[in-house]
Amino acid sequence: CHHCKSRSASAPTDTSKIHYEKFWLYRHCSSVQQRDRQAQKAGQLFSGLLAMNVVFLGSAFISSMIFNQVAITLADVWILLSILKVLCLFWVIYYLLGTSRLPHAVLYRDSHAGAIWIRGSVLLFGMCSILLNVFQIGYSTILIHCKSRVEIVFPSIGILFICTQAYFLWHHSKDCIQVQHNFTRCGLMLTIATNLLLWLLAVTNDTLHVEIESQLREVERRLAGKAPSSRNETTLCTCPNTTICKVFQKGYILLYPFNTEYCLVCCSVLYVMWKNVGRRISHHHVPHTKPKFKLQGVVFGPLLGTAAVIIGACVFMMYQIQATSLAPSRQVFVIYYSYYIVLLPLMSVGAVIGTIIHALEKKELDTLKNPTRSLDVVLLMGAALGQIGMSYFSIVALVATDPRDLLNSLILSYSVLLIFQNITQNVFVIDGLHRRRTPPGKEEDTKEEQNREAYSQRRVSVLELGQEIRKASLSYIQTYSHLSWKRRVLREISFFLVLCNIILWVMPTFGAHPVFENGMERSFYGYSTWFVIVNFGLPLGVFYRMHSVGGLLEVYVTA
Repeated sequence: CHHCKSRSASAPTDTSKIHYEKFWLYRHCSSVQQRDRQAQKAGQLFSGLLAMNVVFLGSAFISSMIFNQVAITLADVWILLSILKVLCLFWVIYYLLGTSRLPHAVLYRDSHAGAIWIRGSVLLFGMCSILLNVFQIGYSTILIHCKSRVEIVFPSIGILFICTQAYFLWHHSKDCIQVQHNFTRCGLMLTIATNLLLWLLAVTNDTLHVEIESQLREVERRLAGKAPSSRNETTLCTCPNTTICKVFQKGYILLYPFNTEYCLVCCSVLYVMWKNVGRRISHHHVPHTKPKFKLQGVVFGPLLGTAAVIIGACVFMMYQIQATSLAPSRQVFVIYYSYYIVLLPLMSVGAVIGTIIHALEKKELDTLKNPTRSLDVVLLMGAALGQIGMSYFSIVALVATDPRDLLNSLILSYSVLLIFQNITQNVFVIDGLHRRRTPPGKEEDTKEEQNREAYSQRRVSVLELGQEIRKASLSYIQTYSHLSWKRRVLREISFFLVLCNIILWVMPTFGAHPVFENGMERSFYGYSTWFVIVNFGLPLGVFYRMHSVGGLLEVYVTA
């Protein structure tokens, strides 16, 4: 059970229970420890080569589908990915029912891996991906006369794959498996490669989007009294004028970014599990007391952040109301980009001030080996490339067309500010993640204990309620004054950036995509090219905001 696993992770481990790794290339090593290290490196190398070959094979299939749709069709790509999904399902089931239940299989559990917000993201995006597949099955079933059977089978296997993988990651993301090392590494790398290929297909495959777009154009052409299009395949496979079909279409387009987000989050969690295979955690690596999130010591950060969230929610609702009823007006785009132009400089200034305070502090750097933190740094840098890349594409398109126009100048300013904000925030978060945690003061702990004891010994009546609120306020102010000014400013900045990143995550995640709907870049690059750019950059941008929240909360707690 999980209680036994966690207890065994914290208890001292008997050396007789340790399963040292073996590999046939290093069977003649002099010491057991040296053979174990070499076998671990060889296992990582061979499993990495397996993933690389699977990714290259899948990429070749997807590229061939894009450039030569006659030889390799979308159905062929779906068949390949279905085979990979089934293989991953077999391995995950074997891990759940076999590997993890072997004696001394999970002697250690990585406390840094599988944070609750990461596992919560897996569940949230997994449920949205399941709904996406349900909508795709419903849409293909309605048009079964002109759709292939594979278009129903592929999302059906996808639902089973998502459910099994989400359960696996929720319960076993912290495991440092000590048995069947090479087989586990290969299984994890195969699952990572499958998720990467699913993400690549979602980024490049615009078949259904083009189909829906062509149907809308056909309807507009008929309403305008023009002759119907000469392409018979569009009219043969047209969604009937029913509410259920429109719901499937709209739901598919709305939930499409969640699927790409799900693949990216799963890849990050699986990579940490892969790094933790065979890892033995020493006692000084295990934290005795986990830092807890407390709201005490911050005033201005929550106030400014809440204001940013409320204003952003109003802008988002205004945009969504117009986007769902008809094409968004120019005024809505101006309001949307103006909000970003005001908020992004404030976030950048806060990150720069936080970085300067980190430089002024005399805190030691945490140099202990931590795969989760190393991955956090890589993910922050890599995910930021999505928004930065899209911004540069927008800058080139706008400068080459008409940068003097009001809307174009707003989008241009937004793109430049977004690049600067991503860079400054990355520097602040990465620097904060490598700082050691500041131990809480003894006075603060004793006063907190006294307050708890006094509260537990006495029941609060209605008449004493005002007095208790007054005492709580005085205690809050006293705690705020006890913090040094550097820690206080760091907490204010971190909390403000957390709330800002939350609203900047909510807006594109739940449907606000002006970068595609304003039509500027789409007309410059063309529909298909800009579709690939947006589907590459937008999920990375959403993932970056979500991952930044986790990093900023860590900086806030350790300040």
